[in-house]
Amino acid sequence: MAERFDILFEGLSEEKALELLRTNPEDLSNPVEKYTAATRLAASRSEQSLEGLIEAIQLDPENLFNRITRRKVLEALGRRRDARALPALFTALAFDDETSVINAVDSIAQIGAALNSNQSQKLLCALRGSDNQKRSVIQTHTRLGLAGGEEEIAALEQEENPLVAGAARAYAARVHGRLDRLVPLIHQLTDSIAGRRRAAVIDLGDAGDVSMLPHLVTCPVSMPLRAKSAFQLVDPEKTGTVPTAHSDLIIQLLQDDPAMLSLQKDWICSSNLTEIEKNLQHRDEGKQYGGALSLMNMPQELQIETIDQLRSRYWSDYGANYLLTAVVGLKNVEERSDVVRTALAETLPQYAKSRVAAAWACLRLGLTDQVELLRDIQNTATWIPLKWSCEHALKGLS
Repeated sequence: MAERFDILFEGLSEEKALELLRTNPEDLSNPVEKYTAATRLAASRSEQSLEGLIEAIQLDPENLFNRITRRKVLEALGRRRDARALPALFTALAFDDETSVINAVDSIAQIGAALNSNQSQKLLCALRGSDNQKRSVIQTHTRLGLAGGEEEIAALEQEENPLVAGAARAYAARVHGRLDRLVPLIHQLTDSIAGRRRAAVIDLGDAGDVSMLPHLVTCPVSMPLRAKSAFQLVDPEKTGTVPTAHSDLIIQLLQDDPAMLSLQKDWICSSNLTEIEKNLQHRDEGKQYGGALSLMNMPQELQIETIDQLRSRYWSDYGANYLLTAVVGLKNVEERSDVVRTALAETLPQYAKSRVAAAWACLRLGLTDQVELLRDIQNTATWIPLKWSCEHALKGLS
């Protein structure tokens, strides 16, 4: 998903980014530019930029801006997916900065290259850290299919922290075929704590068992997170093609009707502007979806009035933007089709999920005047859920 935000750094040249990366932050008028440069170089492809990133792993962490830059560098090397960065990434496993270690571990997984026995042992030793670090190390074992950690990781399936236990269960299922270990993760999808639901969605995607798809689809967490795991299950090679057997569930997920989600009763607020407003601004997506459902259940005249008031206040909030666009489509609010057109035309990366909602809304509302834009998005989008949604909207509108 980070790739979608590369547009934010288009004004910074590679040459300037390398210069900033090598400059002492104390000599910069704005030291933040140094770690911004590291993020910019994640999108580069030159040898010089790769060498610059690898070199920057040795920045002196005593300086706060160097330390943050080093973290961004370790993250950037994962996006570069170049195995030549592996030796440097493994040196970072010995750092005393937990965030740097986690970023290095995640980047090792992203690169996806085969590890030698020494590297595998170093990665396994990285389990001796915080719960967040343990989770990241387990996930990397899962994503790289490393069977050697079976005994150590199996012992973590009973950890009190479900984020560690869930990752360990996903590992057992994916690498050792123990699908029965996933049952607790199904229950975790409806946990009252949002972070646990999100973790379960990620773990089930990693587990690779496509029979988990129906459970993922109805979990009340953000649509993009569910979509990422769902597409892992149905399209692991990232071809953009969904087998017919799973197409209906993917459509259900991307259309994202709050009424189809496993919402707790206390997440659904009363149907008035004040309460809906509170829910849409809540950090828990379950509450957000509960607010959207209350909006959907309003009488049409009051619904339109509420949409207008929420739009005037929160249209720039990409969470509210998405849910308002979705509600207009799901409830066929023809009087507010301009909401759909505006959302579909939005090109800022943080509104990509609103464009998904808008694509389906175009289909429901029969907005044939948007066909050209839908086709353009289908041809240029790199995010598969958006590309796939436009493709299906176009088929329905043709």
